[in-house]
Amino acid sequence: MNRRQLLCATTALGATGALAGTTAVPASAAEPTGPDGPLRVHVVMFDGVEELDFAAPYEVFSASGFFTPRPVEVRYVSATRARSVTAAYGTTVRGLHPWAPDEADLLVVPGGGYARRDSPGVWAELDRGTLPRALAAAPRPGLTIAALCTGVMLLSAAGLTKGRPCTTHHKARPDLQQQGGLLKNARVVDDGDLVTAGGVTSGLELALWLTRRELGPDTANSLENMLEYEARGTVWTSAPAG
Repeated sequence: MNRRQLLCATTALGATGALAGTTAVPASAAEPTGPDGPLRVHVVMFDGVEELDFAAPYEVFSASGFFTPRPVEVRYVSATRARSVTAAYGTTVRGLHPWAPDEADLLVVPGGGYARRDSPGVWAELDRGTLPRALAAAPRPGLTIAALCTGVMLLSAAGLTKGRPCTTHHKARPDLQQQGGLLKNARVVDDGDLVTAGGVTSGLELALWLTRRELGPDTANSLENMLEYEARGTVWTSAPAG
């Protein structure tokens, strides 16, 4: 991967979508998971979510289905039973699915609104508490929880980043570290079942990295060619080199 710097470390070192009413292909808990079943991606939605944060991963994962024989199913989900949300710049997203992390292989948490404490967004979700509690209860074998930008702070509130390598938007990094996250200076930090990315545009890198990890390098390379976008920045991973 000559366009990206890949740092490997062991864990011992660091102990477009459902816009305007259209919906994604539904996933089913009864379908087989793993290489023989679909890759099921749930993108978490809430009022004040940043448009680019949720749209970029949604498009990358949805388009990955063109380049792999494995089915890919992507849906927007809500932990509050909302059927629609209004994003940071006024975009209305309808047709949200119920919260069902037991039916997902990847759970992706966008950010938004962290700089505006009195507005809808991450701070409002932290104050409400519903989404952090849902995230805290979500981990299980076979599920990777990922977040980008200030969405990582929702994982932090859920206790999922404490003592683990992670990253977030540069303005939230002091908060993440203060709350126990092991901050890494990387665009994407992959600690196995926890994957985080820093910055508003990092949803592209996060999704392309997870696509590479889950569906293989050929799929990720084909996506980059289709999108005319070369993933940038450092990927830190706890997986051993090999």
